[in-house]
Amino acid sequence: MYKNSQSHYGVVSVLLHWLVAISVFGLFAAGFWMVDLNYYSQWYRTVPHWHKSTGILLAIVMLVRLLWRWYSPPPAALDSHRRWEKKTSAIVQCCLYVGILLMVISGYLISTEDGRAIAVFGWFDVPALGALFTNQADIAGLVHEYVAYSLIALAVLHGMAALKHHYIDRDHTLKRMFGRKP
Repeated sequence: MYKNSQSHYGVVSVLLHWLVAISVFGLFAAGFWMVDLNYYSQWYRTVPHWHKSTGILLAIVMLVRLLWRWYSPPPAALDSHRRWEKKTSAIVQCCLYVGILLMVISGYLISTEDGRAIAVFGWFDVPALGALFTNQADIAGLVHEYVAYSLIALAVLHGMAALKHHYIDRDHTLKRMFGRKP
């Protein structure tokens, strides 16, 4: 029930998957909104604080997710999937993981260039390393922006592939991601 089986994902994998998906889309929306906030907006300090805090928590969840994936490997692709689908799926999933890692690192580099720690909802602080290279915040900001758009595009592609499997191929790919047995 909690662990993955050969035929479907367990509760822990399902919860981690959807928590990451909601977080990624929520962080993208908040980031898209906050870049246009001005100093006089009531949200000027609040939204970036939430964005940074949620980003740090997402990093922790991703670490847990990777450890869980090692402890409880995912089920194999369905036999009905074509070879190119399996390869594309593996590449996209790898890119999603790498993209989230790049988002976390670049966000950290943007936020800590001035030497201030990141306060995570007042629960704990993530210490700053300060400026590690020239124009750190600007360069990391560009990486953060481009990777964010790429990550959303890949996540949408990932979701569309799941819907294609569900509605066109009529297989159990999507049902498995909700923890249902085929």
